[in-house]
Amino acid sequence: MAAKILIVDDEPNIVVPLEFLIEQHGYEVLVAQSGEESIEIIAKDKPALVLLDIMLPGIDGYEVCEIIKLNSEWRDIKVIFLTAKGRSIDIGKGMILGADAYITKPFSNDEIIRHIKELLGDA
Repeated sequence: MAAKILIVDDEPNIVVPLEFLIEQHGYEVLVAQSGEESIEIIAKDKPALVLLDIMLPGIDGYEVCEIIKLNSEWRDIKVIFLTAKGRSIDIGKGMILGADAYITKPFSNDEIIRHIKELLGDA
């Protein structure tokens, strides 16, 4: 059975190509456009990995990551921040909150797939 990957981003121009790319590599893709929606999907579907933007309506990506990592049933979910926030302070905060990887936009498709495969043990 294909691993589930949740994309959390409110920009369709990011989500649509990412969804296509990830499906082409054999994963099942779920999509959320807000922090609140991502928490609902995680509770219902428990994805193996979350691609998480920081700047989201409502609950931001930092809070979503913290919620995931503090929940004993979810802390094994891998989190990759995928964001335009590339300052070292932003990256440090993401990693302290428990992110497994941090990728800044613009990104390469190869970089995304490499991180996904490494974190899910498919490399």
